[in-house]
Amino acid sequence: MFKKEKFNDYEDFLKRFKLDIPENFNFAFDVIDKNAQTGPDDLAMIHVDDAGQRKDYSLKYFSEESSRLAMALSKKGISKGDRVMIILYRRVEFWVAMLALHKLGAVAVPSPSLLTPKDIVYRVNFAGIRGVICEDSVSSKIDEALPECSGLEVLIEVSDKDPAKGWLGYREITSQENSEYILESKPGGEDPLLIFFSSGTTGPPKMVEHTHNYPLGHWTTAAYWHDLKPGDVHLTLADTGWGKAVWGKFYGQWMGRAVVFVYDFRGKFTPDGLLEILAKHKVQTFCAPPTVYRFLIREDLSKFDLSNLKHCTTAGELLNESVFRSWKEMTGLPIYEGYGQTETTLQIATFPFMTPKAGSIGRPTPGWDIVLLDENDNSVPVGDEGEICVKIAPDRPTGLFSGYLQEPEKTSGVMRDGFYHTGDKAWMDEDGYFWFLGRVDDLIKSSGYRIGPFEVESALITHPAVVEAAVTAVPDEVRGQIVKATVVLAQGFEPGDTLTKELQDHVKKVTAPYKYPRIIDYVSELPKTISGKIKRAEIREKDMKA
Repeated sequence: MFKKEKFNDYEDFLKRFKLDIPENFNFAFDVIDKNAQTGPDDLAMIHVDDAGQRKDYSLKYFSEESSRLAMALSKKGISKGDRVMIILYRRVEFWVAMLALHKLGAVAVPSPSLLTPKDIVYRVNFAGIRGVICEDSVSSKIDEALPECSGLEVLIEVSDKDPAKGWLGYREITSQENSEYILESKPGGEDPLLIFFSSGTTGPPKMVEHTHNYPLGHWTTAAYWHDLKPGDVHLTLADTGWGKAVWGKFYGQWMGRAVVFVYDFRGKFTPDGLLEILAKHKVQTFCAPPTVYRFLIREDLSKFDLSNLKHCTTAGELLNESVFRSWKEMTGLPIYEGYGQTETTLQIATFPFMTPKAGSIGRPTPGWDIVLLDENDNSVPVGDEGEICVKIAPDRPTGLFSGYLQEPEKTSGVMRDGFYHTGDKAWMDEDGYFWFLGRVDDLIKSSGYRIGPFEVESALITHPAVVEAAVTAVPDEVRGQIVKATVVLAQGFEPGDTLTKELQDHVKKVTAPYKYPRIIDYVSELPKTISGKIKRAEIREKDMKA
């Protein structure tokens, strides 16, 4: 069904690429079960747990285990349209549970393990969640939230021990079922598939709904951005609680019959530990947020055999030019950047048949008609900034979300006049490459200048004292707004007036002088969403109260 074509260049890619949409497509049946019939023993996943123990899993395993769980869930009352929250770190059972729900036509709600009982109450009630499948380390938080969760009836715990009181044991309910799923009616196509809660850098998270056709949009992600071929071992470093996991650890990779590599570390990753994993298990393609690359280039990469690594990508935050150049110097590999949102699949990217430009997110993905619009919804000329918008008329691109559930006013706010408005700003150069500037609300207006936070952050982290930086605006009577930087320092550096002056002068040299931060605040860590994005709004709110 999915055959990777070879393209000469980007123009050839745009001209000849075609995505076929099968009728009533269901990823679990049409990819996993179908491929398991022709290659049951084909390696589908390499899983390494927190202790470094490796287990290999075949396509047959995922096909049969997901059928067993689907049958068990059906007997417990879960049916088509029911919403089920999954909180399973990077356990193999996450993939099994997702596939089982796809077979049932139930709606998966992947959720991070860092949710508090208060978060759980909000999400369960807002989404009308009927069931939960979670780790034994999370079930106590569900129990605490349960008295306020109306409608939550089916509780399944994944554990090597007996389940907690009131919970069903995952092993017990699946072991009793047959590995062949009895299909009454096949869900698929435009039926609801899953719900992501957006990471919520401002305000409470929104419910982003996708249909069964959504996975098809990730064929481009895996085959062309990740540059995967059958049998390639691919590692995307992402938590299963947010959208990037299905971008890089699930749909597109298995469509291309690649091997999903899962590193189930708990807590924060260690750079040397990750490098050891990449080397020991001969990972061939790798995707991680820019923050991870920033930590990796501080290590002595010569200690690790990365000779099997052939392709690197990044997304989630913007990649600084200095990190791009350092990684390429140390490994010989450029980093191919990509851009998309929880609401979409891959919109813009640098593909292997393009020359990467350090700091650019690349060019539009086939099927995504991208334009930059000004505040009056007019197209902007080359070199001018505008909001990244996607044409949705007459046809919507495959992978675009259905809408924000229960919030039609927010849906109509971003889907208007034939465009989906992303809320992100960029500019395009003469070669058609896009350069990200930040969220519309994050841009700083100072003395008539418009300053993108990313520009200043990029300049700051080229200084050896800076590990991370978040740039925000502070109100100023004379200039309207001034630039403030909130900085996390590297080991061996101490905050003070001398360092502040040094960082300010550094920014003036690296970028335009008017962009330097007039205020620098030193912190031990930056406030972030559960998906790892910097919460600049929280920093701004703190400044307003000060």
